[in-house]
Amino acid sequence: MLHNQRISLDGDWKLTYVENKRFKTEGRDISTIAKVNAAGWNSVDAKVPGNFELDFQRAGMIDDPYYGTNFIDNYKFEYLHLIYTRTVELEYEPDENTILHFDGIDTIAEIFVNGRLIGEADNMLIPFDFANANLHKGLNEIVIHITPARIAARRYPMAPTSTGGGSLLSIRKAPHMIGWDILPRVMTGGIWRPCWIEQKKADRIDDIFCYVKGMDVEKATANLAFVYNVTLAEDEAFDYKLIIEGECGDSKFRTGGMLWDPYGCMGAGVSNAKFWWPRNYGDPNLYNITATLYYKDEPVYEYKMRQGIRTVRLERTSTTNEAGEGEFCFYINGRKIFWQGTNWVPVDAFHSRDAERLPEILPMLTDIGCNCVRCWGGNVYEDDIFYDFCDENGIMIWQDFAHACAVNPQDDEYCARFYKEVEKIVLRLRGHTSIVLWAGDNEVDACYCWNWGNMRNPNINRLTRRVIPDVLEIHDFTRPYLPSSPYYDEKKFTTGASSSEEHLWGPRDYFKGRFYGHSVCHFASETGYHGCPSPVSLKRYIHPEQLWHWRSAPDSDLPKPDWAAHSAARMVDGSDGNVYRIRLMSNQVKTLFPAFREDEAAMGLDKFARASQISQAEAKKYFIERFRITKWRRTGIIWWNLI
Repeated sequence: MLHNQRISLDGDWKLTYVENKRFKTEGRDISTIAKVNAAGWNSVDAKVPGNFELDFQRAGMIDDPYYGTNFIDNYKFEYLHLIYTRTVELEYEPDENTILHFDGIDTIAEIFVNGRLIGEADNMLIPFDFANANLHKGLNEIVIHITPARIAARRYPMAPTSTGGGSLLSIRKAPHMIGWDILPRVMTGGIWRPCWIEQKKADRIDDIFCYVKGMDVEKATANLAFVYNVTLAEDEAFDYKLIIEGECGDSKFRTGGMLWDPYGCMGAGVSNAKFWWPRNYGDPNLYNITATLYYKDEPVYEYKMRQGIRTVRLERTSTTNEAGEGEFCFYINGRKIFWQGTNWVPVDAFHSRDAERLPEILPMLTDIGCNCVRCWGGNVYEDDIFYDFCDENGIMIWQDFAHACAVNPQDDEYCARFYKEVEKIVLRLRGHTSIVLWAGDNEVDACYCWNWGNMRNPNINRLTRRVIPDVLEIHDFTRPYLPSSPYYDEKKFTTGASSSEEHLWGPRDYFKGRFYGHSVCHFASETGYHGCPSPVSLKRYIHPEQLWHWRSAPDSDLPKPDWAAHSAARMVDGSDGNVYRIRLMSNQVKTLFPAFREDEAAMGLDKFARASQISQAEAKKYFIERFRITKWRRTGIIWWNLI
């Protein structure tokens, strides 16, 4: 075998759950399955990957969380302790190369194996590996105890400068989970990504980082660097060699030789090079690369990767003006690229379902002609299938790190946790050619300026000005980095001038109004307009008696409960500001279609939905055309959003 071997832990688990008050009062030892069962708490069958609400739904305990106001009814589960248990049989005796791996645990968890606490997890966004995990040959017990995030967050003191999410800002969950303007509040938990036991080979390739040292498009040549880290079972490195080969059509390269050390760098020259180009600018060529580790001329490990040859550069200025004296332009392989694409937001509030939904959604990117996608910072970091698809289809990725619309803690402890997150994400994703920009967050610079009326300079943000750059300087110096979107550097903050890159939202009035028609930015990384779902979709999650009209009373702007809930309001009584979006959507229809101004209710749901969708389509058509007809004064538009 030339690879590590895995035993999947996906599938059937048992989920035991208990309210925090009872858990604290009883103070039970839950380190073994027998002790969990003896507690007398409720349990259900569970699936991994999964989320506990989906297990509750399968067990008949709750209805579809998306229907009506059901997700609001589920707030009562936010204080549940979740205890996942299962057994696994090992046919071999584990050693120091045996790893217990979790791709994603949401969120604050203790991991017990055969009665012993072997580690903890504190971040749903990154994987965790546990060596020396107390596994043995034969039957093993695994117990995962997840503390409710609402309770765990109280461990961390919050400073008055942290705004936009309460104490939950201290917990590394996907930001959208606290409730957003595009997603319901779902403070879910569970083992949401695959998990396994991995037997690593004693001789192995741990990582290879490939980057372009130089290239000439006209001559079709390139020089590549391969930085490798290997683990060797024997002391004498001289007995090992590493050979790296790549192939893309009729273009091939080969490099390698004897190892002097487990860490090093090898160069490779490529003639007749096939370059990776964004969609509509050329073919997204990818090389199939195989690295083989030999011991005494016998192959002992094989490492495969797919990567393209390309360079990326971002030319930008801090600000711009009506005369267009500024710039925000990407260059791929030295060529200017006009960006036309969509923002990418969560495909499901329950992220254990992401992987199964992605194959249906991803082809939409190519179907509508996108050559780019912006991974919004309120989300999780997507599954590998997403990045592979973009690599293969020439879709450039603008990758936010997972902070959004809030000022998160700045203390040393939080910065250290975030450093680990950034490091793991960069190491995981840097091999994807499609990622052409790292961005520090979504709208956090702007939040420093909102900040409950207390304007502060966003350039003091340790997370985006120190933590992320420190990681990128060490692990990925090949891509541009933008600290925030939009980015307010010292010049922008002190002068108040217009940014070269902006999120164009404004008053959401007539789409050809002054705000949209007079924006001076060069690049819009967010812009959009409201649109009502089709009635066939609305009927899937709104009760029949609430379908039409949307108002709770003829003279009220407060929507009916189901409409309010699906405007992503956390409460439906009007206390949550997001309910205004239904009225806003109605106003946009009336702006374009005067017939709706006198008696909207009489027009009926079908006509309202159709008119709203036409309004949205015309708005986005105008936004896109305005940028395209002024190319290269304007260099890209990423509209909101595909799903």
